[in-house]
Amino acid sequence: MVAELTHFIGGKHVKGTSGRFTDAFWPMTGEVASKVPLASKGEVRAAVENAKAAQPAWAATNPQRRARVLMKFLELVHKEYDSLAQLLAKEHGKTVADAKGDIQRGLEVVEYCIGAPQMLKGEFTDGAGPGIDIYSLRQPLGVVAGITPFNFPAMIPLWKAGPALACGNAFILKPSERDAGVPLRIAELFLEAGLPAGIFNVVQGDKEAVDAILDDPDIKAVGFVGSTPIAEYVYTRGCAAGKRVQCFGGAKNHMIIMPDADMDQAVDALMGAGYGSAGERCMAISVAVPVGKATADRLIEKLIPRVESLKVGTSLDPTADFGPLVTKAHLDKVKSYVDTGVQEGAKLLVDGRGFKMQGYENGFYMGGCLFDEVTEDMRIYKEEIFGPVLSVVRAPTYEKALSLTNEHEYGNGTAIFTRDGDAARDFASKVQVGMVGINVPIPVPLAYYTFGGWKRSGFGDLNQHGPDAFRFYTKTKTVTSRWPSGIKDGAEFIMPTMK
Repeated sequence: MVAELTHFIGGKHVKGTSGRFTDAFWPMTGEVASKVPLASKGEVRAAVENAKAAQPAWAATNPQRRARVLMKFLELVHKEYDSLAQLLAKEHGKTVADAKGDIQRGLEVVEYCIGAPQMLKGEFTDGAGPGIDIYSLRQPLGVVAGITPFNFPAMIPLWKAGPALACGNAFILKPSERDAGVPLRIAELFLEAGLPAGIFNVVQGDKEAVDAILDDPDIKAVGFVGSTPIAEYVYTRGCAAGKRVQCFGGAKNHMIIMPDADMDQAVDALMGAGYGSAGERCMAISVAVPVGKATADRLIEKLIPRVESLKVGTSLDPTADFGPLVTKAHLDKVKSYVDTGVQEGAKLLVDGRGFKMQGYENGFYMGGCLFDEVTEDMRIYKEEIFGPVLSVVRAPTYEKALSLTNEHEYGNGTAIFTRDGDAARDFASKVQVGMVGINVPIPVPLAYYTFGGWKRSGFGDLNQHGPDAFRFYTKTKTVTSRWPSGIKDGAEFIMPTMK
């Protein structure tokens, strides 16, 4: 019997009442895994009302005690790390080892947020004027929301929730309906860790739920991760409703391979960054840019056998390099991009479209694909494919390789592989991308730095995790104070100054 998932509102599992459901699948087998309720505007509103009622008491809880709840949450997750990773892998399709990385990178942000007492300290100036002190306070926004993608069902919700909760806000999560089981378990573990009921709510849904979140006047901030068209929509509609909004969209991450690069190291990097998690990462390397014909020829010579020998397996196969894609619809979309690349004239050197998993023929599997001689005018270069497809774009010079990266509409992540410190320094300085790796293929910053792309990869002024997260989830109040001490200045009609 297919399970029916729930919402999580006010500390309880709540059945969907809209009458609308969508199917979630086991990517390994293609079978229906669960029925996911799609919330109505009224169901979203119920979550908001619960959150709004609970938030003042949570905000009044001092930061150190809030941090203790996060510490307890970490302890609980570690106790069921393996089972949570198994669930995540089965729901998403990524391997168990990759699922553990998904969870770990989320926990690292929660670990950072345990430092909330330090991060939330304001400033104080004694004697800013005659008998006048000035100080600032960081206070929570109230009720905030996160709209998160399918590809990191643990990491991204924790990137949003950790800082929001540490700052004293109540949080509403609208996870992807494709793999909603892990977010529900996260909500249960927060409650078990001591988070008050109503402070972490999960609302399943589609566009109706998203629009309800964006339009609700009691939700003060929204964080989103997904495709660029939807990121732009969420940002525009949320800002029009007067909310604070941060949105992160698509990517087309380039990796520059200089003639002096360690080619074996570069190929290892491309294999992991291009094909790990079946390419379903916003920080995946999807474009390799070798500089010079000799570099390109050497790269291709080494890449072909490596891509051909990729091991595609079930999510539970510990020897698999990557597992199935998340849905049949997404699998078909990725294959259609490969079809388009062939039609556009790119050279398909390795074709994984025909891969079938023995015993799992109905699963959403695809082998690795490798294109050479991809050009700037092709759709497979311009658009995000989000699958196990690597495109090689040959650049005659370093300057051309740099311009390719800078002129692309996306600016999420990039990397350069070289032994030349001057070239690396020049690239890091001039490249118009938010996150840069030097001999590091996936330059996702650690939790105490900030994560965010440029250009059409990111919308909003503040990024995810690091100090920016505490700025995003708080508002600053500045107090100017003077206590009477026998000074009688009389009425003043000019602008106050400290002259």
